[in-house]
Amino acid sequence: MSMINDIQKDLASSLTKSHDALKRELASLRAGRASASLLDGVKADYYGTPTPLAQMAHINVPEPRLITIKPWDKTQIKAVDKAIRESDLGLNPQIDGDLVRIPLPPLTEERRKEFVKIAKKYGEECKVGIRKHRHEALDMLTSVENDGEASADEVDRAKKKVEETVTEAVKHVDQMIAHKEKDIMEV
Repeated sequence: MSMINDIQKDLASSLTKSHDALKRELASLRAGRASASLLDGVKADYYGTPTPLAQMAHINVPEPRLITIKPWDKTQIKAVDKAIRESDLGLNPQIDGDLVRIPLPPLTEERRKEFVKIAKKYGEECKVGIRKHRHEALDMLTSVENDGEASADEVDRAKKKVEETVTEAVKHVDQMIAHKEKDIMEV
């Protein structure tokens, strides 16, 4: 029975990790207002090492449509500018002394729809991961039954529990995507 509990705990842990990864991906999608998390995936060349901006500069959101970045090492301002320009965020930073300003243009209807499609794609990728974890859990339960470590009834109950857990996880993904879609389409 403890093997079954371990399998269910592993599944729950894997599903939580999938949800967390989806949250990070959705945070990088821009809604109508500026957010420091928009730059989470951007890395600048910091003395030969790709370094996340948050680890080499102070990122601030003084206005709803503006992000400012102040590198701690003023000589790295060009590297920060270059990293933002080369990212696929479509942002146009401006250097202002020892500060990088990133004005965020208002999103067009077309761009909003594009972001919704990207959010849905992230949701589908998360669901694929969830189904993969379900498949692994079911395979482990079958091998527990085949090895004689648990009775068929215990394994059947555990498999039903796995299906319920996965169904809840998929519903949670759908809710997260619906919330992000609402957030993106809100003008």
